[in-house]
Amino acid sequence: MFSAISASSVRSRGAARLAAAVLVSGLVAMGSLAGAGAATADEAPQHQGGAAATLDGLKTYDGAVLHTDGKDQQLPAGLFEMTVDGGGKLKTYCIDIHNPTQDQAKYLETPWDQTSLGANQNAGKIRWILEHSYPQIDDLAALAGTAGTGPLTEKTAAAGTQVAIWRYSDNADVDASDPQAEKLADWLQQNAQDAAEPKASLTLEPGAVSGKAGEKLGPVTVRTDAASVTVTPPADAAASGVKVTDKDGKAVTTAVNGTELYFDVPAGASDGTASLGVQATTSVPVGRAFAGVTKSQTQILAGSSDSTVAATATANWAKQGAI
Repeated sequence: MFSAISASSVRSRGAARLAAAVLVSGLVAMGSLAGAGAATADEAPQHQGGAAATLDGLKTYDGAVLHTDGKDQQLPAGLFEMTVDGGGKLKTYCIDIHNPTQDQAKYLETPWDQTSLGANQNAGKIRWILEHSYPQIDDLAALAGTAGTGPLTEKTAAAGTQVAIWRYSDNADVDASDPQAEKLADWLQQNAQDAAEPKASLTLEPGAVSGKAGEKLGPVTVRTDAASVTVTPPADAAASGVKVTDKDGKAVTTAVNGTELYFDVPAGASDGTASLGVQATTSVPVGRAFAGVTKSQTQILAGSSDSTVAATATANWAKQGAI
């Protein structure tokens, strides 16, 4: 359970330490920060659909100080950027302070329950922070006025937001180096409320179906906030004869949220498997988690351009029915 950090105890830690912390060490961004206990499992996340991206690094940040075991460690705090496979840009904050980032690491949009957020009672408060701070609120004068911080820059706003997130994501005893950023972190922490996990940008439910050859296998339902998605048939559709159709057997090449898709498998087809794909361009919802394909610091989405998202579903069949 998270232990609140009082504003008075924060202020008492002294201006000298805050000033020193401005000299950002770069330990987190460069992959050198080690900590007690990994926040996520070592296994690669299961991609249920959405965006896949490559980490470009920490781009907008200021200083922070992490207090552990009676020692102070200076580190950068702020916004990372990612490039989406197929096109698009993402801005993210870290929710995994004790693990390093890996340069050019691959990330997948991932449900909360496959990250440390799944067991975190304060996960919803993190989403609230994202919705009520920079870069979602990009009018920095308005943000400063609401939070009562004094002047904010993009760097100090990003740092204050990251610090507030760490206090909930990692139960971290951490302060922003800049006084205005620290006031923002305190305000966000103290005002955060529970918010629900956002839905995936694009997924197929279920991700796998099975049955007998000669039947339509499904339905597989499209779930997305995109206006429409492109449906791609199995790669060997011409040879196998497997088609992607609606419930009436009509071929489907585009779909919308709620569309039900079927694999139409010819009678007499040899036992086999096939996959269909869907792809769209949309803005990924703020608060979606991104987990590294290899071990790298877990991220949470703070902002998205229109980005390419995709999902796949698989069908398995046999002459006597699926095993």
